[in-house]
Amino acid sequence: MIKFDKVMEQEVLTFKTEESGKRLDQFLASAYPEFSRSYYQKLIKDGLVYINEKPIKKPSTKIKEGQEIRLIIPPPEKLEIEPENIPLDIYYEDKDIAVIYKPPHMVVHPSPGHTSGTLVNALLYHFENVSEFGGRERAGIVHRLDKDTAGLMVIAKSEFAHKELQKQFQNREVDKRYIAIITGIPEKSYGLIDIPIGRSIYNRQKMGTVATNLRDALTEYWVKQIWEKHNLTMVDIKLHTGRTHQIRVHFSAIGHPLLNDKIYGFKKSRLPTPEAQKASDILDYHALVAYKLGFKHPRTGEWKEFQLKSLPEPLPEILELLSR
Repeated sequence: MIKFDKVMEQEVLTFKTEESGKRLDQFLASAYPEFSRSYYQKLIKDGLVYINEKPIKKPSTKIKEGQEIRLIIPPPEKLEIEPENIPLDIYYEDKDIAVIYKPPHMVVHPSPGHTSGTLVNALLYHFENVSEFGGRERAGIVHRLDKDTAGLMVIAKSEFAHKELQKQFQNREVDKRYIAIITGIPEKSYGLIDIPIGRSIYNRQKMGTVATNLRDALTEYWVKQIWEKHNLTMVDIKLHTGRTHQIRVHFSAIGHPLLNDKIYGFKKSRLPTPEAQKASDILDYHALVAYKLGFKHPRTGEWKEFQLKSLPEPLPEILELLSR
């Protein structure tokens, strides 16, 4: 049983335990997986967790059946976000929108403990006006790409554009296309992956198909090239929904995790050739690129479509290596 209260800006959660012998931090992470185990450990060490009204300071404390555990969740920190002169490849810009290329390894927006070096820091520097409709920490951000996914993004410079673009994404009117290298060879040259996705019940930091809060997710793909010897395939992907880690989870779920996606099932040891293993060594991110983006201009209604000038390094080298 979980009870929620609000005291000023703080959330208060109360749990009634029905098990014994588990560590306090483990119990909290399993009982309420909205937060990570490390976050609960910090709350405990900060004196914000109580068992039967007594403050507990050790995450390793063993719980007992029938105990009442209360924890205070402080309000989120206000992030100090500064413009930073980070190079930005701008494909298009007008008073309402911009289309930019996000390189691999770049985080899209700041979070506690990670307030610099993000795409938002770069946007605040390069553009005089960026929509802060979603808050300064998400300035201009209408949609996201994972840290290690490279590709095209549309940025909202005006609040009007932000709202209109959000509607297009919600109504599934945006054409989002990706190139990926997956392990294995699919049985068919075309496929639809229609599997709901949510927060994994096994690891709350991952998404999964065995999960809480499942939401519909649809991924369409076409096989573009097969390297049978290396047991690798290049696929062209169209996203019909925009769930977190959708492409990565879906291809892992059908037995074809992305090259170098170690979070969702990739194992280098399963690559059958020295060339394939070298490709994995050369690539320092998972093999997924958002290469094409189409949408209606929020103000004029004109269809706008953009495509990457070239694949990011070192993918051209890897394609050449695999195709020898």
